[in-house]
Amino acid sequence: MSRITQPTLQAVGLTKRFPGVTALDSVSIDFHAGEVHAVVGENGAGKSTLIKLINGVYRADDGDLILEGSPVEFAGPREAWEAGISTTFQEINLQPFLSVAQNLHLGREPTGRFGFVDVQRMNTDATELLARYGISIDVRKRLGSVGVAIQQMIAIVRAVSTDAKVVILDEPTSSLEPSEVEQLFRVIRILRDDNVALLYVSHTLDEIFEICDRVSVLRDGHLVHTGPVTDITPLQLVATMLGRDAREVRTTGKTAFSIEGRNPGSEPVLSVSGLTRFRLLNDVSLDVSAGEVVGLAGLLGSGRTETVESIFGLIDLDSGTVTMNGSSVKAGSPTTSVQRGIGLLPEDRNADGIVPTMSVKDNITLAANRSVAKWGFVSRAKVNKLVDHYVERLQIKVADVNQSVAELSGGNQQKVLLARLLCFEPEVVLLDEPTRGIDVGAKAEIQGLIDELALDGLAVILISSELEDVVEGSNRVLVLKDGAVVGVLVGDQISEESVMDIIADVTVESAVSP
Repeated sequence: MSRITQPTLQAVGLTKRFPGVTALDSVSIDFHAGEVHAVVGENGAGKSTLIKLINGVYRADDGDLILEGSPVEFAGPREAWEAGISTTFQEINLQPFLSVAQNLHLGREPTGRFGFVDVQRMNTDATELLARYGISIDVRKRLGSVGVAIQQMIAIVRAVSTDAKVVILDEPTSSLEPSEVEQLFRVIRILRDDNVALLYVSHTLDEIFEICDRVSVLRDGHLVHTGPVTDITPLQLVATMLGRDAREVRTTGKTAFSIEGRNPGSEPVLSVSGLTRFRLLNDVSLDVSAGEVVGLAGLLGSGRTETVESIFGLIDLDSGTVTMNGSSVKAGSPTTSVQRGIGLLPEDRNADGIVPTMSVKDNITLAANRSVAKWGFVSRAKVNKLVDHYVERLQIKVADVNQSVAELSGGNQQKVLLARLLCFEPEVVLLDEPTRGIDVGAKAEIQGLIDELALDGLAVILISSELEDVVEGSNRVLVLKDGAVVGVLVGDQISEESVMDIIADVTVESAVSP
């Protein structure tokens, strides 16, 4: 690794605030030429905000960006690109119907004496440019006809072909097979040898320890660690991301969960087998019984959300089966899932849950037609009775059920979504981040509600980025990594330390099947 004394790019005290939240809080971090610098953290840690501040999408509220010793402020991504900062995203932002050469030269095509594009020169230059990075391909081919890995490498080569000083790689391997990842790493190593400063964002630990020189960890908008990759173990990195001590994990009753009194049934209500979706899930199997809470643990990108979404029918599967009480549930059909008694609380309540322009009453009863309507007519009396029941049962703090749901706090909005889910009397509830973005008091109330659901005999699958919630709230815990179940913990095996050990590939005694 080659490094000059002065960083190529410095972020000094960067702060970015949005209404009600500080997304990045006085973060100082530097990026050196000839170095691959990983930036990691869980969802909401501040990684995307940092990238958008660097490439000009956002302007900082406080702090400075210093490029090669001089302060810079970009009005937009184009200014950042012109200054030498290029970003490649996990969604490849190229033109699939143009040729490889055209994509490499997009916006800067070579021209001949009469102003026409010199196609021969463009193709020759593109061939030579790709050959420099070990990529041999017919540059006249349509970009969409080549593999995703080659497209990703072409996007990176295009980024550095403009004399980029800093290249930001945002989840560059998310769509790649293992063999393709190594091809990409070859290109990254060449860029490092060429003294480009690389900012590498990934949720895959193996990649970080293979290709990166330094790693910085963001948590809740703060920089909590920066140092050489060789100075931290995978287990320590996971613990730092989650805000836990790697070997002195404390479980001191911070949550309101209690598995006391639960009496899971002996037969599963829901069974899923071999759930597989290319690049998302790899042969995931699990079951859950009445009165049982099964937790799904893993880092961002491990396949937690994809598992429950595929069970509910939001993701079309390449293979795998979902059964309820021994009968098959039609794949890829949320409507069938609801009819069979499966309910989903989505990860993002604002994007996929509440309808902000509607009232609390209407939000609660969106899925309640079966219980409040007959022959196509809705009974107002039944609607009011149902809404009053769940407002009281879930202790939803609302001045009037006809007020806009957007006026409620985050915790009460989450309770509205839970009420909607319970209105159609499901047997299985899939809870994806039920306590995210709510205050401590509301969090404890919702944890208590989850306990009540299990005590009432519902089968619950629970996802939470708060590891202590999964550990303390679950009868069993499945640990996922890269879309596959890599460990199952039951009874006394369940602890934060054991989950982190499995994520970090430390050998622990774990069941081999769910």
